[in-house]
Amino acid sequence: MSASTACRTAALGGHVEACDDCGATRIAYNSCRNRHCPKCQSSAAQRWLEARQGDLLPVEYYHVVFTLPAPIADLAYQNKAAIYGLLFDVAAEVLLTIAADRKHLGARIGATLVLHTWGSALTHHPHVHGVVPGGGLAPDGKSWVACRPGFFLPVRVLSRLFRRRFIEELTHAHARGELRFFGEHAPLADAAAFSRWLAPLRQCEWVVYAKRPFAGPATVLAYLSRYTHRVAISNSRLLSLDERGVTFRWKDYRAKGATRYKAMTLGADEFMRRFLLHTLPSGLHRIRHYGLLANGNRKASLASARELLGQALELPVMPEDADANRSAPSFVCRHCGAALIIVKTFTRSQTIRAPPQMTHPP
Repeated sequence: MSASTACRTAALGGHVEACDDCGATRIAYNSCRNRHCPKCQSSAAQRWLEARQGDLLPVEYYHVVFTLPAPIADLAYQNKAAIYGLLFDVAAEVLLTIAADRKHLGARIGATLVLHTWGSALTHHPHVHGVVPGGGLAPDGKSWVACRPGFFLPVRVLSRLFRRRFIEELTHAHARGELRFFGEHAPLADAAAFSRWLAPLRQCEWVVYAKRPFAGPATVLAYLSRYTHRVAISNSRLLSLDERGVTFRWKDYRAKGATRYKAMTLGADEFMRRFLLHTLPSGLHRIRHYGLLANGNRKASLASARELLGQALELPVMPEDADANRSAPSFVCRHCGAALIIVKTFTRSQTIRAPPQMTHPP
């Protein structure tokens, strides 16, 4: 929270820029670069996308979403690292297992999964978005097995296996003592009570759905740019701040047409509470790659796939004006277009000192 409030203010320091031509000056403050800050994610997303451009294959790409039911979502808030990790790993296992089954595809596929923990109204709604190439390598690695046009894998089969495997892994995590329980969930620390609590979840439907395939590999990047580094709410959705609280746009997925876009006003304390629901544990990766796209074997797997698909590996070509681009100014004057030069820097504000040490017992 302190990182977001201090972002691009004097608290983090900055520099003064002056125009070479017209003499205009401006002050630029440093960014916090926190991954939960709405103002700091666009440049991070762009860098990530540039690194991923070389991973695209000339095939259809599919979008699959795995969602946790509400009772487990409530439990996940008290056990973010454990349950978010299970959500990633079980969703990936289900995709790879069903795709490898000869009754469905019979191939080794790859997948990129992105964790989102929010609904449009900032409620806690953990789910993963999967972007998956429409096909994979045959078990012997000598051919490419493509999906049927417009169809990836049966959603009902994915949902059933996802439900079974997640409940199994959640039960194992409980037995290993990896889950913590507070408040109304405290009785679930008992194994028998936890088993009874899980029983209805074995019967209800778990939401797994697949959207229509993307129009082409280029649209995959456009999609990922909106999803990979998104935070719970962006500045563009904020409408006003007044004595009533914070007003923002949200989408009601139960409504149809233009009526699904609505405005909601929350008190400032409730708005901040909802925003902070989605703070991830330190070190938890919210973008993960599996199968053919796993970091350990991505390069070799993609090379094999391109060879089988007849796609030549395109090496980056340096433009003729590359030298000129290297010398292009990093900052440009918005008045005349000339280069801005940093003429002064200033450090971040002095940090708040710790409370004084007591010299004698109270």
